[in-house]
Amino acid sequence: MLLRINPDKPDSESIRKAAAVLRAGGIIIYPTDTVYGIGCDITQPKVIEKLCQFKGVKLADANFSIICHDLSHLSDYAMPISTSVFRVLKKALPGPYTFILAANNNVPKIFQSKKKSVGIRVPANLIVQAIVKELGNPIVSSSLHDEEDEMVDYYADPELIYEKYQDKVELVVNGGYGNIEASTVIDLTKGEFLVVRKGLGEVDNLW
Repeated sequence: MLLRINPDKPDSESIRKAAAVLRAGGIIIYPTDTVYGIGCDITQPKVIEKLCQFKGVKLADANFSIICHDLSHLSDYAMPISTSVFRVLKKALPGPYTFILAANNNVPKIFQSKKKSVGIRVPANLIVQAIVKELGNPIVSSSLHDEEDEMVDYYADPELIYEKYQDKVELVVNGGYGNIEASTVIDLTKGEFLVVRKGLGEVDNLW
């Protein structure tokens, strides 16, 4: 299914439809503030395994991030953070950043692994924010393309994305043409700010 949603003013009916697909165990492709993402409901382990099959990775090795509506779910998946770290997150998010934080005990259970870290995203995109808020919990997410893939048009054009993946996912959300640059990844697990990947998010004056 292809669902068009106004990126500037997402309508509530479409948002409910997208959240319902996730709630029913579906995998969806959706816009973010960077590249288009693919994800599923974090509370459904079997669907997360399906997402791994789509990406061609083992669940224990999956390098997925968790998309939240805001920072209210942070304590559900990450260990307590310092005031200075929280201040940086509040400044950067919503925005084109992935912050790697020390994971609490919930994360290894989700991924059936010994994961000690978790990537947290709060994209500055009204559509995915609204979907996650309507769902009531975060989604497990990955970029639609892999880093070693060449960034070609179908990774940014939702119509082409639908043509390519309509038989592999339950829903493609058309929220307009996507960006072709990924998020900036910042590792905070070592007590310092380590830029793992420079992407769309600027790091000057961030901390």
